[in-house]
Amino acid sequence: MDNKQIIISIVIMAVVTAAIRFLPFLIFDGENPPKIILSLGKALPFAMMGMLVVYCLRGISFDAAKNFVPEVIAGVIVVTSYYLKKNTILSVILGTGVYMLLVQVVFR
Repeated sequence: MDNKQIIISIVIMAVVTAAIRFLPFLIFDGENPPKIILSLGKALPFAMMGMLVVYCLRGISFDAAKNFVPEVIAGVIVVTSYYLKKNTILSVILGTGVYMLLVQVVFR
């Protein structure tokens, strides 16, 4: 790919992303969205987190400790830090950092 194609691709992705974000505000009244939209807004964050957990843990193999211990430790740290601090970003960053440290340094 040359630079022109890369720039065009980035612009198209930015426009589509912006359109997806702004379209609901243009379609629905900001003060009175339909009840289905409100219920989806409450349910989807939990469903997405559940799917992410399943996606991240789908390839765990229990045949050796190095194949599952980093995931378990990082998962426990994410859950514990969220329970204590109620900060999703902090929990994700902390869990990712611990996981990378364990994979790169401890369980080589």
